[in-house]
Amino acid sequence: MLRRLSRGRLGVAGVAAVLGPLVALGAPAAGHPAAATGEPTVVDGRSGPAGQPAATGRSTAAVPPLDQLTVSTTQVAFGLQRPTAIFAPDDGSGRLLITEKQGRIRVYHPDTGLAAEPLLDITDRVDTSGNERGLLGLVTTPDFARTRTLYVTYTALPDGAVTLARFTLDSSDQAPIPVDREEVVLTQPHAEFSNHNGGHIAFGPDGYLYWSIGDGGGANDALNSGQNLGTLLGKIVRIDVNRSCDGRNYCVPADNPFVDTAGARPEIWAYGLRNPWKFSHDLGGDGSLWIADVGQGTFEEIDHLPGDQGGANLGWSCREGPQVFNPDRCSDDAEYVEPVYSYRTSTDGCAVIGGYVYRGREYADIAAGTYLATDYCSGTAFVVRPPATPGGAYQTRALTELTIQPTSLGQDANGELYLVNDLPGQLHRIAFGTTAPPVGCTVSYRVDQQWGTGFIATVTVTNTGTAPVDGWTVGWTFTAAQQVGTFWNASGSQQGAEVTVRNVAWNAAIPPGDTVQFGFLASNTGPNPTPTRFTLNDTPCTGV
Repeated sequence: MLRRLSRGRLGVAGVAAVLGPLVALGAPAAGHPAAATGEPTVVDGRSGPAGQPAATGRSTAAVPPLDQLTVSTTQVAFGLQRPTAIFAPDDGSGRLLITEKQGRIRVYHPDTGLAAEPLLDITDRVDTSGNERGLLGLVTTPDFARTRTLYVTYTALPDGAVTLARFTLDSSDQAPIPVDREEVVLTQPHAEFSNHNGGHIAFGPDGYLYWSIGDGGGANDALNSGQNLGTLLGKIVRIDVNRSCDGRNYCVPADNPFVDTAGARPEIWAYGLRNPWKFSHDLGGDGSLWIADVGQGTFEEIDHLPGDQGGANLGWSCREGPQVFNPDRCSDDAEYVEPVYSYRTSTDGCAVIGGYVYRGREYADIAAGTYLATDYCSGTAFVVRPPATPGGAYQTRALTELTIQPTSLGQDANGELYLVNDLPGQLHRIAFGTTAPPVGCTVSYRVDQQWGTGFIATVTVTNTGTAPVDGWTVGWTFTAAQQVGTFWNASGSQQGAEVTVRNVAWNAAIPPGDTVQFGFLASNTGPNPTPTRFTLNDTPCTGV
């Protein structure tokens, strides 16, 4: 049967995690984070690679719920030409490096702004035909001041091959970077269509380089790449760039999931992807992998995998988001990993732009552990939090619009978040805030005495919310001819059928779970039905 898995352990059909020959497949080299054991570093509260934050295991239990979280942006620079990616080297410089589609890397510093001259210019070799081709991603090696290597991904002339290349610098602050330092590491042919190139690169918590590549473009997985393990199209690749093996400028980690699978490319880490434009590891937390996969026309999706879960099948093009897309591409023996969040294409956006789990300090008390993504068309801020306990539900919410045409989110060296947008060419800094917690309340309305021309009533209000109420206004609408007169333990008035009652000085506060009670004398010359709708500070309350 065709199986769809929620986030959790994934068994890959027909795959055994058998270690291949170390020379052919690439054991970690001396100095590599996993060199001591011959296996990748496990990140679960232990140290990450040099230059990357260690997993902290910080709980998000103390942060406000997502319905109280706000996100905003402040423009800090402009003048970029179709920016595509942001990265901050860990060399203590405080810089942000920003790629531009045409083939340049620009430098921004909070103190000096956007530098006029590019750090790197490879426009002579970048194929920018079509909207989605160009210089797509960049990353520097961990401990950049010592290692001094910059990696880029781009679509190369003359036919758009997606290309991973590196430049080794004389010093981490060398500028400009000599273009003749380029060393191509790995390429994937991509000539048939100009779209779906992927292009994001990042070092994972295990010290290996991860690279996302789209399905080859066109529409409907025209090349049938998503489920085909014989191509790097529609995949996330994981390679060891610290060493060379068999004439290649990289090695394949021995624990990659398909190193022993006949016909499979051993570089593959995850598959079943359409256009994973952006992904990230939670390097300051549990090391898990977040992937934002751009949809065909029905769903945009966000996937979340444990950092050590190699071989995950995200479903494309059997599935798009939470539903079957092409049943002819489905396999009864396959296990597909369910997205943790999806939203409708053409309704809530058009292309998901993946982001990061917030691990900065400035907003840690309100946003720690919160994953932020957005969308190219809607600019909506989408926030996701993993379950607090295994097997629990993810918390998700769509917040406000951030800015138009966002193309990439990024982090500075302190974990604070930034955003660039396409044609406006702006760099924005992201801030988090909170709103007042929503009021929860119940109201008990009781007529204590009634006579021919009047009655006395008591109203009891209970704060069922999680935050104290400091100053309250209770409202209701009479549905007959009742007319209030005198209040006790409150002050009040009536306009038409609308009654408004406010606290007095000594009972303004209602702690969570507590009540406040007041009464009134009213006249009435007919039926005396109980009001059916009450509010506390303009929030509807439940009648009891």
